[in-house]
Amino acid sequence: MERRLTAVMIADVSGYGLLTQADEEGTCARFQADLHGLFEQRIAAHRGRLIKTMGDGLLVEFQSVVEAVRCAVEVQRAKSESRGSDQGRLEFRIGINLGDVIVEGDDIHGDGVIIAERLQSLAEPGGIIISGTAYDQVEKHLDVGFVFLGEQRLKHIEKPVRTYRLGLNEARPGSVKVAGRHAKRWAALVTSAVVLGAAAGVAWWRPWESPVETVQIQPPNLTAPDKPSIAVLPFANVSDDPRQEYFADGMTDGLVTELAQVSGLFVIARNSTFTYKGRAVTPRQVSKELGVRYVLEGSVQRAGEQLRINAQLIDSLSGGHVWAGKFDGSLSDVFALQDEVMRGIADALALRLNPDEQMAFGRKETTVPAAFDAFLRGWEHHRRTTPEDFAKAVPFFEQAIALDPAYGRAYAAAAMVYARVYLWRWHYRLDISRIEARAKALQFLRTAQKHKTALAYQAAALLSEAAWQHADALAELKEAIALEPGDSWSYALTAFVLTSAGRPAEALPYIRTAMRLDPHSPSFFIYVLGLTQFSLEDFEASVAAVKRSIELNPQDDGSFLLLASAYAHLGRNTEAQAAITRFNALRLARGGTAATISTSPPMDLAKLADSELFYRGLRLAGVPETLMNADFVGRNRLEADEARSLFLGHRLHGRMLDSGEEHEAVISTGGVATLTGGWASLGAGRMTDVEVKFDRDEVCFLWLKTTNLCGMVLRNPGGLSGKENEFIWYHGDRAFTFSQVR
Repeated sequence: MERRLTAVMIADVSGYGLLTQADEEGTCARFQADLHGLFEQRIAAHRGRLIKTMGDGLLVEFQSVVEAVRCAVEVQRAKSESRGSDQGRLEFRIGINLGDVIVEGDDIHGDGVIIAERLQSLAEPGGIIISGTAYDQVEKHLDVGFVFLGEQRLKHIEKPVRTYRLGLNEARPGSVKVAGRHAKRWAALVTSAVVLGAAAGVAWWRPWESPVETVQIQPPNLTAPDKPSIAVLPFANVSDDPRQEYFADGMTDGLVTELAQVSGLFVIARNSTFTYKGRAVTPRQVSKELGVRYVLEGSVQRAGEQLRINAQLIDSLSGGHVWAGKFDGSLSDVFALQDEVMRGIADALALRLNPDEQMAFGRKETTVPAAFDAFLRGWEHHRRTTPEDFAKAVPFFEQAIALDPAYGRAYAAAAMVYARVYLWRWHYRLDISRIEARAKALQFLRTAQKHKTALAYQAAALLSEAAWQHADALAELKEAIALEPGDSWSYALTAFVLTSAGRPAEALPYIRTAMRLDPHSPSFFIYVLGLTQFSLEDFEASVAAVKRSIELNPQDDGSFLLLASAYAHLGRNTEAQAAITRFNALRLARGGTAATISTSPPMDLAKLADSELFYRGLRLAGVPETLMNADFVGRNRLEADEARSLFLGHRLHGRMLDSGEEHEAVISTGGVATLTGGWASLGAGRMTDVEVKFDRDEVCFLWLKTTNLCGMVLRNPGGLSGKENEFIWYHGDRAFTFSQVR
């Protein structure tokens, strides 16, 4: 079996099926005319080989990717010039990839062909989309513009693929343009999301809050709703063993989750009620601060396998007990004991339960007590929503799954951990790549979806949102809300997805609902409010919200970018620049680079006008387009002798902050290198016998005498050897950070 690196072009007729239904013979005749009169002569002129036609498409191979793109540009420009004079003209979509293919006789196939086919399906009629490997070779050789579309997840292709749209009527600009949210997702680096304490979101501004470090952000109206309303205070651990605190907290969480499933009851989210943990408060104070009438408080006592639960429901208006109960049992009875508490509350408040809610009583999460105990230990870490705690939570969830392979909520919790790590880009704290995080999330989600839980729907929603599938994400969240109408995270995530999809006016009621259910709102809720207000161009309100979000989560670097953009739109440039300075400090400390338009973390706004509003603010704040601006290059460029000393005879290593993927070069004193990781993307992750060349102010990697990858080497001000980001090899639109490690 022969393999080779080649340039693949696939062209396809847009809307061919509908055209043939209207005029089959005429459409076929026009396709043949374009094939012979338009494609074949240009393919030959650019030394290409027409491998085959595929009904309404063509598969073509070129020795040079530059020639492949030139051919495609000529075809599309010729088609564009015939618009208006060519009645019934066909429009083609073209995809081009430089990649490895398998050769069988006169045919080729493999990933290199599949990627080209997927790219053409993304193109607009009359358009051309190329892969990142193709762009790296052609961007300096063609008189066209390029719009960076970000990394795309393509069917049957494991890793995301960088994509670029060609601007056929644009002269080549000084730097590639960046379009929308996906553009920003790649712009930071090679492969390089909301939610949510239980849910989804995306990308870089995620909550890092401690469960107690919260700021009270009250919605405008905290009057009691028109149905029974309740807050469940953290149950006290009255066991002899203080280490049973996690169990008492888990019981509280379980009751909040169960009560949230009752449609006739308004339940305050656990984030707000846990702010009272360890504090002496009266029911009347809780009622006033959270806007509810009833307060449930109690205690849990555990001695080995034996349990005792005490609970009392208090009417804050009268201060009297509406209901109280004491329940004894064993660990295996834990769900039955929770049901007893639930029944007591339902009877006391005269709640009418629908059939599904009645059936929920007696339903056990698991029949294995040890699995439930392991789950609660993991949940104790999970609810803290920090990367360190996420890393600690997973082994407990895996233990629960091992003890009970049918434990749906444990699968959902594990899926949620990895989904958050993927979308919030916390992989660098867990020492995995983003691709690994997504794979693990999907692995756990497949089983979690066999069991109906709001948590599983939320995890699925955030992965759908990350894939830019807004409709699917909203459908998942609709199911989550139907299952647990009192879960505040489902509403917050819905607001985020709607804003991301360009529907901020629809998002506002959802984020207000989330904040009403959770008056001591976590930073993510307030961030979403700020993002929604920004999208509505209410910059004053956006600044106020994002500043409050930062108070809760000062480690959230992306919030500083949104704050900077909002400030700049208000003309408050000094404050905008201060926010950029704070962002840069956080990013550099984590192994990244200073803010630029092309490398800023992704802003999840689907509509180009919305994302441009954000980037326009960053430009007003003075953020440069790329690191290759004259001032930065002038101060930080390495001279040729410095670059030689840095590269020759050394091992260089780095990691892309936004993707978590590593890259390494081991270079002999004679300038022969072995490249791995992102530096060897053309060689499927490994390239040997690579010549290292120094061409004026660029360092180039020459492979197989045909592939020449060049980039300028710069110092990264503020970079650290421990973060392996002291230097930058800037190739194309990618800033590869690295350090000399040997």
